[in-house]
Amino acid sequence: MEGDADIARTAALFADPARVRVLMALADGRSLAASVLAGEAGLTAQGVSAHLSKLLAAGLVTAEKSGRHRFYRIAGAAPDLLEALARHSPARPVRSLREGTRAEALRTARLCYDHVAGRLGVAVTAALLDRGALATVDGDPTTQRRPGDRISSQLQEHPYVLGPAADDVFAALGVDVAAAAESRRPLLRFCLDWTEQRHHLAGALGAAVTRRFMDAGWLRSRAKAHRAVQLTETGAKVLEEVLGVSDAPRPAPRPDRTARTA
Repeated sequence: MEGDADIARTAALFADPARVRVLMALADGRSLAASVLAGEAGLTAQGVSAHLSKLLAAGLVTAEKSGRHRFYRIAGAAPDLLEALARHSPARPVRSLREGTRAEALRTARLCYDHVAGRLGVAVTAALLDRGALATVDGDPTTQRRPGDRISSQLQEHPYVLGPAADDVFAALGVDVAAAAESRRPLLRFCLDWTEQRHHLAGALGAAVTRRFMDAGWLRSRAKAHRAVQLTETGAKVLEEVLGVSDAPRPAPRPDRTARTA
């Protein structure tokens, strides 16, 4: 015989701040090695291993071996539970300048697999929609979250198609839509951005846009082993000229450590 659901046992997995940081590092759907997770969650290799063991046992993450490494991915009810808890949780205080700068950088612009997410990814997707490069087929002309969209994952179904101005707009960005369509992966995919809770462009076309931005020097990585990216001055000008994004989101400049207070 089985008794009532052991809610306390599951809830305890989310009661440890370090373990939650591990889950949040996986929340955008990436598969990460334990060493990368340790860096993103601010843990030692031994510490992240202990948390991953508990999460694996509970079915909240899965592991896949590739070569000498195991890659971990969020699974089961973890995305829904994180979302529900986030809705009823206060903002976590930032305890250091470094922590605050890093968190802001991730919210502003980051890589989700091979495409741009965060405020920048959402802004670019909305601009593509406004310029007619994308169009919606569900009667809602926005990138707002639709009913049933799961946070922190690619949408199984989405309401977007290429718009009438797709070729012209993407060509102005230097992106070949026809070449992107030759990929084995779907041309158009979309994620529900976990920080903005709006859609951002993914799929082969999202990857092509990001690759073009990186190759042209319009977008650059902020640091090694850090998925935050930064829009350059040239990139901001391109977005304004081509997509009409006049206030492209960029993180605040890093503080001058050589400056002395009066």
